[in-house]
Amino acid sequence: MDDDKINSEIEKIANLMVHDDISSDEQDVTKLEKYRDQIKLDLNIDDNEEAMKLVYETLVYRKLKSADSSDMLEKGTDFGAGFS
Repeated sequence: MDDDKINSEIEKIANLMVHDDISSDEQDVTKLEKYRDQIKLDLNIDDNEEAMKLVYETLVYRKLKSADSSDMLEKGTDFGAGFS
């Protein structure tokens, strides 16, 4: 799948989550199913697990986007990025 298309979808879903007032820390799968289903529809994905991975990538994207960019290297380990 095209990275630009995936990135565009993540941005779209992130905006939808913000509009729906879903926390970037949300872990309730039932609340996240709406976004999984939207990703499956938009990207023509049949696999629930693959679509859910993109939902979680969207949550990480939102956390990184809202983090202080000057502190990104220090906070990288908070997201499992392993910066050193």
